[in-house]
Amino acid sequence: MTRFNQLFIEGAMVPAHGADDLPVTDSFTEEAFASWRSASPADVDAAVMAARRAFAGWAATPPAERIAAVRRIAGALREQADALTTAISREVGMPRKLAARIQVGAPLAAWDMYADLAGEFEWETRIGHSLVQQVPTGVVACITPWNYPLHQITGKIAPALLAGCTVVLKPSELAPTSAFLLAEAVLRAGLPAGVFNLVHGSGAEVGEALVRHPEVDMVSFTGSTRAGRHIAAIAGEAIKRVALELGGKSAALVLPGADLALAVKTTLAGCMLNSGQTCSATTRLLVPRPLLGAAEAAAVDLLAAYRMGDPADAATRLGPLASKAQQQKVEGLIAGALAAGARQLGSPADLPPHGFFVAPTVLADVTPDMAVARDEVFGPVLVLIGYDGVEDGIALANGTDYGLAAAVWGPVETATLAVARRLRAGQVDINGAPFNPAAPFGGFKKSGIGRENGRCGLEEFVEPVSIQLPAAFIETLH
Repeated sequence: MTRFNQLFIEGAMVPAHGADDLPVTDSFTEEAFASWRSASPADVDAAVMAARRAFAGWAATPPAERIAAVRRIAGALREQADALTTAISREVGMPRKLAARIQVGAPLAAWDMYADLAGEFEWETRIGHSLVQQVPTGVVACITPWNYPLHQITGKIAPALLAGCTVVLKPSELAPTSAFLLAEAVLRAGLPAGVFNLVHGSGAEVGEALVRHPEVDMVSFTGSTRAGRHIAAIAGEAIKRVALELGGKSAALVLPGADLALAVKTTLAGCMLNSGQTCSATTRLLVPRPLLGAAEAAAVDLLAAYRMGDPADAATRLGPLASKAQQQKVEGLIAGALAAGARQLGSPADLPPHGFFVAPTVLADVTPDMAVARDEVFGPVLVLIGYDGVEDGIALANGTDYGLAAAVWGPVETATLAVARRLRAGQVDINGAPFNPAAPFGGFKKSGIGRENGRCGLEEFVEPVSIQLPAAFIETLH
């Protein structure tokens, strides 16, 4: 097992001084393959103060220079694409062939996308006699999850750096390797000392210290709604800006006249991606009650295609969950649903001899009040629910505490779009339209505050400043 004792503070790899060695476990072999020493409170303070000292200089750096720096980071990360794929596949459990494209390829493309957007961004505009500047928010604490480690890091760090913010990153202790490889890329890219800093540790200790630090101006967090609520409370006391991307319980609403077979196939695929460890996964399939039998039959036929096994095997379609704790949580929710009257479709699949696996599961006879229909499972579990009339379907789709994503399946007509407009979710797909990384991503209700991705992701890290000009000054601007 490789032991790491490195943080990245003020432009250099430095020793960590925390008390804990945090193991990183291979989700398939169930064996620890690395450990990371946690940061101490003094290490967290050093990282934040390094970011504070670097802020004025980085904020004053012309956008073109910040863009060039981000492109250098992207180039350095591309050289580590294979190592990133291997690490994330082992940590998270996503099959390697998918991890290469989704967990690594997409984030690498996003670094350049953000650089392009920054080149088009209006950093200064005129509104009447006011000059409106978009200035960086300040020192940002970025706290990221384990399910899409590089993707979530990219969605925060790239736009924050381009905006002129300095950052301290705390990745999940379950999947820290991509953050370390990013620090190496930053070092090769030659960013000024203190602009990017990396600390390791648990959310309860290192994350808490970051959120509470008086020199942190903003917290950008992706994770559970429970943790997001706690962070928002701390930030509220200090009047810190927050961006929170939290949980989801996304519905796929099938309307009369839709292609039911395609709706079931695509919804199941969205639910099973990354073994269900996706915040925007479509985990509720809502169909007109007369079509429940046909939807059940279609789902059973598709389940056999989700072959479980070694993520490194090209034939594997469904990998393990990221941890034993996650496996036990998902198993508990399935057991609770069955005890409450739900029915599991198909024959239970045989699990591999090791790995944190949960078999692909579709549950019928689920009622909206069951925990499996209300709460985020974060595992390969789809629930089928029938509805009576379109108004009932819309009410069911909107009837949870979350509002991150949704899908609508229906005829190609304005009525289908009208239904999509009524769903209270941050992004709604119609008839399987693909994900758009340049469009805003975020949610309503307990799914969070703010938006990531594209121009909106860049805007999260800037503040508008209005400078009112007298006539004499306005004349000098022409």
